[in-house]
Amino acid sequence: MSIQSTLPGSRIFHGWFVVAAAFAITFVGFGCAYTFSAFLESLQRDFGASRGSVSLVFSLAGFLYFGLGIVSGPLADRYGARRLALTGMLLMGFGLAAASAARNLIEVYVAYGLGVGVGAGLAYVPAIGAVQRWFVRRRGFASGLAVSGIGVGTLVMPPLATLLIETLGWRGAYLALGAFAAAIGGGMALLLESDPHTVGLNPDGDPLPPDAPSGRSEDASVGEAIRSRRFVALYAACLVCSFGAFVPFVHLVPFAGDHGVPASSAVLLLAIIGIGSTAGRFVLGGIADRIGRQSALLLSFVGMAVALALWLVSTSFWPLAGFAFVYGMIYGAWVAVLPAVVMDYFGGRHVSGIIGILYTSVAFGTLIGPSAAGYAFDLTHDYTLPILASVAANICASAIAGIMLRTATTPERN
Repeated sequence: MSIQSTLPGSRIFHGWFVVAAAFAITFVGFGCAYTFSAFLESLQRDFGASRGSVSLVFSLAGFLYFGLGIVSGPLADRYGARRLALTGMLLMGFGLAAASAARNLIEVYVAYGLGVGVGAGLAYVPAIGAVQRWFVRRRGFASGLAVSGIGVGTLVMPPLATLLIETLGWRGAYLALGAFAAAIGGGMALLLESDPHTVGLNPDGDPLPPDAPSGRSEDASVGEAIRSRRFVALYAACLVCSFGAFVPFVHLVPFAGDHGVPASSAVLLLAIIGIGSTAGRFVLGGIADRIGRQSALLLSFVGMAVALALWLVSTSFWPLAGFAFVYGMIYGAWVAVLPAVVMDYFGGRHVSGIIGILYTSVAFGTLIGPSAAGYAFDLTHDYTLPILASVAANICASAIAGIMLRTATTPERN
């Protein structure tokens, strides 16, 4: 039975199934990616590599899964999100399986970097872009719910990866994660539908008038959006923020180990980031709908700077756990609010393409930040410098967002 025939009489608005699909894709994609910290020690030991060179594996994957939105976003606007997301999830599964057979670190770069990076890059922006079109009144909440898969994945997947490594070895663990990514991520991707108009609905489930056009004339084209001052400011703020935003995902576990926290406890810190991130997406995403999503974006930059400063003075498990939770909440709010702000500013007709270009800023930050932090540690045997740099990056992002907030004259679309 087709979606068109079931939606009008369905008691559940299909937009929530789209949200569920996006949740599953972010859970699988980022959950698998953020298990990397659990594998870092094994890869460093087996391949005789430095912490900086192993960290580069994650940075390359992060660069690709954010940077490829510039390709996958426009393709999703044209061909639909389902095809892109399904292809991405299957490719991620293949890449993780290939990483399990790597004979040297270069092969890990290729298998993990290309598989996880390209796979998530093909799936993430199309899935998140699709969610934005299905909602207006509850866009911040729906977007937060969709990307809360990242938080739940960060909560569940690193401890699972640690258990798999202990029982199967790191190679068997990568193979198991690959099968999981292909089966769960690929299956849920089939629920994606890019536009409610194609199934006879308006956003939020409102009836579609018979003469309603499929697109809105006031929606910005990709070219118009990226030439606007708002987009330039968003891009600059996200670029600067991202230099520090992903450093904890790679280096919090080894940082804790360096300060005497047992490995079994240290890996739980990533799970705590996941708990905080999930709470941030659920709670703060909904609050953003009430206080204004642009104001919430500014507050997220300020909050990440403050949280990273707390990391600098946390050297035992419970203070680090407090940092992890607070940072996770604020990071989660940033990830949830950003796509909704793009939709507010530029409309939905080309939202995936615009989000994809914006996320190249995050790609460059992800490429440079975690690996630079690893190399800084190799030189100084201390994380003080990279943490301070991460704080400074978010302070700069806050200043840019604050200027954008003061100079904005066009009201948000609500």
